[in-house]
Amino acid sequence: MTKLKVIAEPGKHEIVLVRDFDAPRELVFRAMTDPTLVSKWWGPHNVTTVVDQMEVKKGGVWRYVQRDADGNEFAFNGVYHEVTSPGRLVHTFEFEGMPGHVLLETITFEDHNGKTRIIDASVFQSIADRDGMIQSGMESGAAETWDRLEELLKTL
Repeated sequence: MTKLKVIAEPGKHEIVLVRDFDAPRELVFRAMTDPTLVSKWWGPHNVTTVVDQMEVKKGGVWRYVQRDADGNEFAFNGVYHEVTSPGRLVHTFEFEGMPGHVLLETITFEDHNGKTRIIDASVFQSIADRDGMIQSGMESGAAETWDRLEELLKTL
């Protein structure tokens, strides 16, 4: 399938990620909303992810904790604002290591003849926050994470 496309226009508060997956959108949606599956693909290969909380419903909270080989922990959390299966997820996203920098993420699952295009739009509170996310290595981390999702989907 196609690899990750990143759209980050200068001066805008948004990053858009687009990628196609060779799986039906119901399956891709399930892989993104089932805690037992999320822990198998979320994040780069050099960490393990534990789903601490995941209430996939409007107003529900989620929290993932990643651990690296040295035992360092990195936690992320948010609140679901919309859950429309299998078409759309809207939630906040915050890295607990930098509290207060919350973004709003809208993930759209488009059906393309039995395959799925994910359009993941993240809106940041400031352009500086958005640029900081880009400079943090977000693009390579997202590409590796979605490669892992693609590999998992082949097994389901």
